[in-house]
Amino acid sequence: MALSPTDRRRRADEIRDRLERVRERTLALVAPLEWATLREQQVPILSPVVWDLGHTANFEELWLVQRAAGEAPMVDGYGAMFDAMLNPRKDRERLPLPDQRTLFEYFGRVRERALETLERWAREGARGDRLLEGGYAFELIAEHEEQHQETILQTLQVMAEPPYVPALRRLLPPAGPLPAEMVRVEGGPFVLGTDEDGFVYDNERRAHELHLPAFWIDAAPVTQGAYAAFVDAGGYRRPELWSGAGWAWREETGAEAPGNWIADGRDGWRVRNLDRLRPLPADEPVVHVSFWEAEAYARWAGKRLPSEPEWEKAATWDAASGTKRRYPWGDEPPTPERANLDQLAFAPAPVGAYPAGVSAYGVHQMAGDVWEWTATDFAPYPGFEAYPYAEYSEVFFAPDYKVLRGASWATRPAVARATFRNWDHPIRRQIFSGFRCVRDE
Repeated sequence: MALSPTDRRRRADEIRDRLERVRERTLALVAPLEWATLREQQVPILSPVVWDLGHTANFEELWLVQRAAGEAPMVDGYGAMFDAMLNPRKDRERLPLPDQRTLFEYFGRVRERALETLERWAREGARGDRLLEGGYAFELIAEHEEQHQETILQTLQVMAEPPYVPALRRLLPPAGPLPAEMVRVEGGPFVLGTDEDGFVYDNERRAHELHLPAFWIDAAPVTQGAYAAFVDAGGYRRPELWSGAGWAWREETGAEAPGNWIADGRDGWRVRNLDRLRPLPADEPVVHVSFWEAEAYARWAGKRLPSEPEWEKAATWDAASGTKRRYPWGDEPPTPERANLDQLAFAPAPVGAYPAGVSAYGVHQMAGDVWEWTATDFAPYPGFEAYPYAEYSEVFFAPDYKVLRGASWATRPAVARATFRNWDHPIRRQIFSGFRCVRDE
């Protein structure tokens, strides 16, 4: 829908402010670290932070300077160097990445040109360019950088020496009571996906009706304490609990616990969140588990992982009105009273901490804290159309990837809409991943 000149001017001012706030957060995250640390590759499956920074700036140049304004590339070779499809993560440390001064000069020059594109859009509108309609391209840039902030936080989590020390931490609310261990979701129709006019990614479309049988879903994500019971029961040494591929992963990696648990001979386990090493917090959601670990736990508990449609119905569907919510609690934007989002807690919150954020079914913490593994392969919805580029979603549609839903503490609020689909290989656990279980009626 075309905006009036007045609305476009107001929207442009909002976009400028949003882009500034996103960039401020990116720079604040990396400010405490030496450049040599940012240049180092911590683990093969995560890029050097410098590559992530260069990639975000180059992505902005590609869409707001080259694509929208029709200008030539600003630096020869950057398009290839910061192309994620051309450069596997394990190879990125060996690229001729720019030094600190060169990179931040590039950041500034790209942003100046991007803001010129924004001002031209404010004056003249989209001029028939679908990418600029409603300011889509600018939101694409903002959300892309926010997603890379979470990727950078994954790298900061796995850093050993020196550990990352945040300059500011948000205090989290205490645990609260849950109505029951599991919540019933009645059978019947609901709408999966979205057709809303605001910014969403191509893989979230199209909205389509599904009919699901009744099921029960955990009222909260599986906690560290519950998962410790699985570990203590020998869950990592019982192949009957694991799928063939899952047991092969466990044998290959030698995993005995989640990725951020550290054995303590005196007290059992300690849990690491960035620079903090604490005795196992039993009431917090377990995090840094792979799909295979989540699947094995669910089998041990006599349950299973939810399908993606089951997860979204429990999170978004209001059966009383027959309508879909943008967030579990309603259509209002996230706030610190509703969910643990926006990166500044640096850890999951205890279960039951957000009674104001429950879904219509009474399910807790379906936004924030931990991404939740589902049993569903990443695939397109009916009517899928790749937009604005196939490399965001389409090239990843395959059984090699499992869908995660719900966002984590490291996710920015704009990305945490309940239809947002994350995906990764089932072996991954550097991501802030947890899970909840379901069982059939």
